[in-house]
Amino acid sequence: MEERKRSLPELFESSNGRRVKTVEDWRSFRRPEIIELYREYVYGREPVGRPDSLRFHVVMERLVMQGTVVHKQIDIKFTGLGGEGLIRLQLYIPVTESRVPAFIYAAIKGQRVSEVEVEECSAYWPVKDIVSRGYAAVSYHVEDLDPDFYDEGYQNGVHGVFDSPDHSRSPDAWGAMSAWAWGSSRVMDYLETDSRIDSERVAIVGYSRSGKACLWAGALDERFALVVSNDSGCSGAAISRGKTGERLLNINRGNLHWFNDNYKKFNEREDELPIDQHLLLSLIAPRHLYVASASEDNWADPESEFLGLLLAQPVYTLYGFSALDTDQMPPMNSPVCSERVGYHLREGKHDITRYDWKCFMDFADRTL
Repeated sequence: MEERKRSLPELFESSNGRRVKTVEDWRSFRRPEIIELYREYVYGREPVGRPDSLRFHVVMERLVMQGTVVHKQIDIKFTGLGGEGLIRLQLYIPVTESRVPAFIYAAIKGQRVSEVEVEECSAYWPVKDIVSRGYAAVSYHVEDLDPDFYDEGYQNGVHGVFDSPDHSRSPDAWGAMSAWAWGSSRVMDYLETDSRIDSERVAIVGYSRSGKACLWAGALDERFALVVSNDSGCSGAAISRGKTGERLLNINRGNLHWFNDNYKKFNEREDELPIDQHLLLSLIAPRHLYVASASEDNWADPESEFLGLLLAQPVYTLYGFSALDTDQMPPMNSPVCSERVGYHLREGKHDITRYDWKCFMDFADRTL
């Protein structure tokens, strides 16, 4: 592990050799530089932030679960030169006299969250568990933003709405991951308008491919109070240099639409990248960050995920928060947490389970 640390890009040293000594240094030059590096070499540049055309339409609102929970469906709509886009948002909000914190879940291919009963999605989005703990359960599907397949020219999804009408693309143009992350922020735009939601206590949760996207969303959008990465692996929480299982070559050849074209130039050349994933995780600080792994998920490589979290911690200590009290992988099913950072290694395979959700909420109970 020590040898891998020595080969990684410096967290507190900018490209011109300037060193970070204070929080002001971090905020003024190093953090913006890291974001710029990720835009150039990994995720690409989103051509629009919150669109002026953004609007929210209440499709349905009703009481469920014996009148203890409000179920809402919201259509988030936006328009650009290429037409109209829509995100269908599902919300289950406990009925209380005060605003409640919320967990947003970014659902991926094969995970239905719209027009299904809560029992049907409880394996990956346990609504009843979440609302019983006092949180709103919020979910959207990443494929509302961009379908999860390669479309030459990026003419579908949000790319088709906002990209240049001639469909010209630069090597640092945004891919699907960036589109999915952009969608998380549009969900947050809505939550800020909902009188039942405490928008200052909102967590974003991603699993596998959406775990990668949620880390980028949390890095860019500082409104998210807690960012959770579950089994995000390569190009997520896991350090790329020396990683086992999935490597850049695998992810870029198997999913041409996820990242920008510059990223593909580093297939089998991870050591030449000016970034590695501890830099991405560091962008969440000083907000709350939780990384989860699975013991049999060799493709994601739990040790590299844990290492990514460990190496991001110096930014938290720069802010005055304590680090984890260990630098060794914890035993299975034994979460470790500090003031702002948490981690667990769950027994089992690549998945998101009710146990994972329990750990996320336990951490939120203590820290939010």
